[in-house]
Amino acid sequence: MTDLVRVQLTFVSPSGDRASGCTEERGSTAKVRLPEPLGDRDVIVDNSTRFTARGARPPALRQCGELGCTPPATGCTAASYDQASRAADVPLHTYREAQRCDGKWLVLDLSWRTGPICGDPDDPACTSRQGDRWFFRARKAGWQPITRTAAGGCRDVRRAEPAFPAALCASLEPLSPALLPSHSPAPGAR
Repeated sequence: MTDLVRVQLTFVSPSGDRASGCTEERGSTAKVRLPEPLGDRDVIVDNSTRFTARGARPPALRQCGELGCTPPATGCTAASYDQASRAADVPLHTYREAQRCDGKWLVLDLSWRTGPICGDPDDPACTSRQGDRWFFRARKAGWQPITRTAAGGCRDVRRAEPAFPAALCASLEPLSPALLPSHSPAPGAR
């Protein structure tokens, strides 16, 4: 038996036909009857949205997020930094480098290439980067961005969040192109 139940919903309306008078949108509810009990299986609707009973109050299901139904715990791990990168909504192929992390607060340098498309990574014209230093706080749903800056020290983050620990930001140098992360992009980084 598979661990998924796939459901395809199709709703047809004359809403595209202006002459019909149906020109507005509204939400709707659909009931789905399964041939057998759901059990521990998750539900995939329209091949894109996943729901699970884990953590939901029966008979309801809980919608899973972009990190899945059981996202990695917020902490000082590569998977957690991936979630922070997505929360910052940075461009595809962003490079990241964790500067400081204590499990409750995170400093992450994020950068992306700019300029021409190049085949030679050693060509100076191909190494131009743009980026920011992002500061995050841990929340139940994952890392939440506080602010971003290229400045060093704590001034900008403490202005946005006075509780941010000085021990994690006081010795940070300002970002310059030479200091931006340049190793491989994070898996799944946006």
